[in-house]
Amino acid sequence: MAPERTIRRFSRTERALHWVHASAFFVLLGSGLVLYLPRLSELVARRPLVKDVHLYTALGWAVLVALLLLLGLRTGLRETIRELERVDADDLRWLLPRGGRAGRFNAGQKLNAIVTAAFAVLFAVSGCLLWYGERDTRFRFANTILLHDGLMYVALVLLAGQLYLSLIHPSTRHALRGMIRGSVDAEWARRHHPRWAELADDPDLRPEGGDGKPERLVEDNGLAALGDGGRADVASARDRA
Repeated sequence: MAPERTIRRFSRTERALHWVHASAFFVLLGSGLVLYLPRLSELVARRPLVKDVHLYTALGWAVLVALLLLLGLRTGLRETIRELERVDADDLRWLLPRGGRAGRFNAGQKLNAIVTAAFAVLFAVSGCLLWYGERDTRFRFANTILLHDGLMYVALVLLAGQLYLSLIHPSTRHALRGMIRGSVDAEWARRHHPRWAELADDPDLRPEGGDGKPERLVEDNGLAALGDGGRADVASARDRA
């Protein structure tokens, strides 16, 4: 059997940021549901402890995300953020039935990243107001709890879609490998992210950035691909062993 060919898609910083956010979200969601739903609150019967878990998980999330952003912005994360913010004609075509040629992130993933970042800020602000409001009535606003709860409901829908695409849907679940191991199958990348995958073998690209090591390939006008070896890391599985 021919050896698997892979392309490095995510750096260590990108993966760490993803999993810190994801793991904190699950803890915050679970503890938040216990605090919000009377039946669950009665079943757990330790509301003060759950409240402390919710609060300190939020604080830990904020500190870790801030540290990863500060460290990552000094390496390659700044270019990743620019890439996620950049919407071009191919992205717009991707949203239409005729489709477009996706880069490292397709339009749906870019929109999801932007919405996730916006929700994180809104969750943090409304959560701080709820916490301060318990201690100082000047910070107690009528719509704060409505905002926090509304965000939770929308986030649940987005989470369900994310889990379906990453764990169940046969054509997209391979993407989870990239967030776990950093690399994806080259043929899968060419089917789902052709504009990005085709750059992997381009000899004119120069290495730059990425966790303090040359692992991000950029063209003069933007991001092309990722590779641990200073160029697009397209190698056989045996070579990685």
